[in-house]
Amino acid sequence: MTAAPLVPFAVPALTDSEAGAAVVSGVALVLGVAGALIVALLLAEVISAVVRVLGRGTWLAENLSRRARRPLRIVLVVVLVWLAIRLVTPGGEDAPGWRAGVEHALLILLILSGAWLLGALLFVVEDATLARYSLDSPDNSRARRVRTQVMILRRVTVAVLVLCALAGALLTFPAARVAGAGLLASAGLVSVVAGLAAQSSLANIFAGLQLAFTDAIRVDDVVVVDGQWGRIEEITLTYVVVHAWDDRRLILPSTWFTTTPFENWTRRAADLLGTVELDLDWSVPVPAMRAELVRLLEDSELWDHRVGVLQVTEATGGWVRVRALASAVDAPTLFDLRCTVREGLVAWLQREHPGALPRTRYQAIGAGAEPESTGEAATSEGSAGEAQPTTASRRPVPRGAVGEETALLDQGKDSRLFTGSLAAVERSRLFGGPGRDVIAEREATAHGQPTTPTPVAPTDEAKGPGTRPNP
Repeated sequence: MTAAPLVPFAVPALTDSEAGAAVVSGVALVLGVAGALIVALLLAEVISAVVRVLGRGTWLAENLSRRARRPLRIVLVVVLVWLAIRLVTPGGEDAPGWRAGVEHALLILLILSGAWLLGALLFVVEDATLARYSLDSPDNSRARRVRTQVMILRRVTVAVLVLCALAGALLTFPAARVAGAGLLASAGLVSVVAGLAAQSSLANIFAGLQLAFTDAIRVDDVVVVDGQWGRIEEITLTYVVVHAWDDRRLILPSTWFTTTPFENWTRRAADLLGTVELDLDWSVPVPAMRAELVRLLEDSELWDHRVGVLQVTEATGGWVRVRALASAVDAPTLFDLRCTVREGLVAWLQREHPGALPRTRYQAIGAGAEPESTGEAATSEGSAGEAQPTTASRRPVPRGAVGEETALLDQGKDSRLFTGSLAAVERSRLFGGPGRDVIAEREATAHGQPTTPTPVAPTDEAKGPGTRPNP
């Protein structure tokens, strides 16, 4: 075989006039693009200066200038460079072959930079909305609600702008437009398949929107989730970040908060009631212990002077359960107050009434003795040889403690939670139920009888519903 002769690549020869025209066109193109870049940058600086002057150095003007500076520069550069290419190069059939590709690239850049600029302007509006609601005030529930909703809207805005920008850039290609038409034709089948495949993800997204606009939780809310006490640190479209009290972060899906019960300690207000429970001996002097609780609360800066109550809530199982209630302005303060009250009461019992500390009693029964006669055998003189029961001697309640309690009651410091004072009666109305008239109306409605409102005479103490709470 003989190799084919190599034919050199033929470059069309240009005349001197054509070469000169090409050089002039290239120089004009370079100068036009350079001039467009300079004009775009200068125009961006002028617009930024005008915004600052009109805003007179306000926070809104500074934020607008800072966020919109880069996307505005890119938009102006793309637009002016496109105009320069159109002006410098010939159009129609005489247009160079590279012009269509460059204009297509500039169109894609314009779509992306325009979406960036629109997103920056929307971020400025959202920042201005957040600036109107300060979180420094004590009652910042409305501010936290707005902050939560704005954070969710910001993420939705970014997602929508990115999807629209990518869709607009893809639709500039003819093949993508054809594929898009076919996709729209089969949108029903595709939506069903996509819905089944992304069922959990879509559920989390809708749950995130539900949390943002139903005020179930807000940013900085104090919650108890799955036995963990923490603060809502971040709410996204798919998950919620809970900052636990020991600096752990719990990442929970949004659907967890819409399907699982949880505690929100700052739903309406931040002030709370806390309990301190002690299992003590039956000889505990309750009035003196109540006076000691009042003294501890009065000496503590953590107490908000709303509630300070000590009550016996249980008396079974061989112990007396004493519960101390105290109130504080928020959950962290309440935690420290409970610890202070618990330590103070324990120290007081150890120092003043050691006989009231919890203990276990038992009674030994001698051989042949009946259980019913153990008490008589233990106290009779003829049973001296039998084992005696080891019981603690009861100490009488000091009269001074009772006197102190009476004095405190005279000053308005009541020992009851739902009765005995105006604040306690007002608290009882919140937990007294809907009232007898409402219950009678519900009963009549359940039996299909006509409902006629019947007035109920208020009680002498509460002047409200006759039902009383059972704390």
